[in-house]
Amino acid sequence: MSSRRHRLHLGASRLHKWLALIIGAQLLIWFASGALMSFWPIDEIHGDHLVDRKRIEVLPAGVVFADPATYLDGSGADRVTLRMLHGRAVAEVTRGNRILMFDATTGAPLLPVDARLAASIAEKAWIGPKVAAPMTSQVTSASPEYRGPLPAWRVAFADPENTSVFVAADTGQIAAVRTANWRLFDFFWGLHIMDWTERDNFNTWWLLAFAIGGLVLGLAGTVLLVIRWPIKRGLFRRRTVA
Repeated sequence: MSSRRHRLHLGASRLHKWLALIIGAQLLIWFASGALMSFWPIDEIHGDHLVDRKRIEVLPAGVVFADPATYLDGSGADRVTLRMLHGRAVAEVTRGNRILMFDATTGAPLLPVDARLAASIAEKAWIGPKVAAPMTSQVTSASPEYRGPLPAWRVAFADPENTSVFVAADTGQIAAVRTANWRLFDFFWGLHIMDWTERDNFNTWWLLAFAIGGLVLGLAGTVLLVIRWPIKRGLFRRRTVA
């Protein structure tokens, strides 16, 4: 082996060894967490087997709607949506980041959804096992478990998966469903992207550093393979001839 080739072999070997020691544990975490998340049915993570969020309540025929001018009040809107909210026809008016609700038949403004209505909405969508009446609490700030519209209501069911249904106070729509499976999935997701607190930032310096380190580890291993493979092949041939 030439002097240059020997130095390259020695440098690649040392680099590969130390990178394997430093990055190897995180590589195992990446592979293990990625495999677990891939095998987990995403519908189960979303809680679709417990809460039906796809059901659409159709506007009844023959409903006489109020003139939109009665609730637009000359201010205009980015979007107006007519829909049902727990058995009531409503007009959802979107202006920028603000959403206002009106009675679609009278044009009268509606108050934000309260705790009692939020619990009723969650119970109506519940398709899981029969449980006791849920507990409702208000959510006013974002957390790793919920980052949807605020304020919102957290409707907690006493089922085996400790399911929480989050209902947006401004629209009355179910914004999120969190189960024990989701929380475990979220934990593995945090390990995977190396954001152990908020679990939503996959551009951290930790992730970037270890990703580059993993790439260098692979390149160093490739260099070692190229250098060592001809040597082993030559030794094999010499032994065969002998």
